[in-house]
Amino acid sequence: MALRITVIGTGYLGATHAAAMAELGFEVLGLDVVPEKIAMLSAGKVPMYEPGLEEILRKHVAGIEGSTGRLRFTTSWEEAGAFGDVHFVCVNTPQKHGEYACDMSYVDSAFESLAPQLTRPALVVGKSTVPVGSAARLADRLAELAPAGADVELAWNPEFLREGFAVDDTLHPDRIVVGVRSERAEKLLREVYAGPVGEGTPFVVTDFPTAELVKTSANSFLATKISFINAMAEVCEAADGDVAKLAEALGHDERIGKKFLRAGVGFGGGCLPKDIRAFMARAGELGADQALTFLREVDSINMRRRGHMVELAREAVGGGSFLGKRVAVLGASFKPDSDDVRDSPALNVAGQIHLQGGQVTVFDPKGMANARRLFPTLGYADTALDAVRGADVVLHLTEWREFRELDAKALGEVAGARIILDGRNALDPVAWREAGWTYRAMGRPKA
Repeated sequence: MALRITVIGTGYLGATHAAAMAELGFEVLGLDVVPEKIAMLSAGKVPMYEPGLEEILRKHVAGIEGSTGRLRFTTSWEEAGAFGDVHFVCVNTPQKHGEYACDMSYVDSAFESLAPQLTRPALVVGKSTVPVGSAARLADRLAELAPAGADVELAWNPEFLREGFAVDDTLHPDRIVVGVRSERAEKLLREVYAGPVGEGTPFVVTDFPTAELVKTSANSFLATKISFINAMAEVCEAADGDVAKLAEALGHDERIGKKFLRAGVGFGGGCLPKDIRAFMARAGELGADQALTFLREVDSINMRRRGHMVELAREAVGGGSFLGKRVAVLGASFKPDSDDVRDSPALNVAGQIHLQGGQVTVFDPKGMANARRLFPTLGYADTALDAVRGADVVLHLTEWREFRELDAKALGEVAGARIILDGRNALDPVAWREAGWTYRAMGRPKA
């Protein structure tokens, strides 16, 4: 009999995983405690922007004409427990308010609600990013609460999704990592992931702690690489060097590689910032805090870049006050191909300038609704041209392809002053300067 899969939590990770599991041929039941979210997903609509996700969802959601019907959604824990052979837990693990540590309340609540419904053999698979040591604790809790006892096992299977590429990353991952305690758990997960493994995706089997550490280690490494090139941008500015050329030269070294070496206003989003902070907090609890003290500087460099962009903008409008100055901000989401504005460097910079008296107008191709909810006092425009109209300075802070393809000459005709600060080092300096703009980017010569 074919495995049946439940996905607990239908946010960004869960909705994507549920749709992908249906695409791989499984019968899938998604569960969430928010009825409005379940109603939206059941209608084939997603509560976030992610390229390709709504299309794959509508292909499989039951009740939609022409769908396979393999994917349904519910708010019932009893239904989920009775349905699933493999239960993926995909709930959020945000940063605790006022602390670096991870908030495990959603994960704990999911296990407390699911476990009493497990009356027959099942595998519960954690995908949420958690502090190392959580899986062992949760396995003990499962054994206590599940009526089926030892026939209910736990595995840990960290996710490595990139926003903007989540569907492809789930269907064609670059690696699958599973932390297991038995051959049965490994066998079930090999069955779940038979499609990607058959295509050549590496399948790495490890213990619980190592599986938990893979995600936080990967994010810490990427954050370090980004902050490294941003630190080099600071040195380049002091020495009148060009960080873009420096990064190009470094990237040709195969030991380093080209990816994540674009200097700018730094990283944001719902993963990297909170994950490295939670990693530091957990290392401290384990008595290994000295091993990760470098991450404090990684975090500090990252946050410093936002303040530096504010200062560049102040210098561009005369070096004094922002009062009475119009500032256009191109970008609201923390990265392109996403509407996620969590810890967005673009909105953080826009908010700082607004608080200092600037008249800020923001435009983003997909993140406007979320930005308005988070920063309702900022100004918002319907197009990049409208955002730039009358601006004393333009800040490019999210590297959407649409922004790279803007007509610099047309924008120059409506701008109050032709000054652009490229916070992502993604625009063509020659093209903008030829159109009459003063172009500046972080870590690069002024001309």
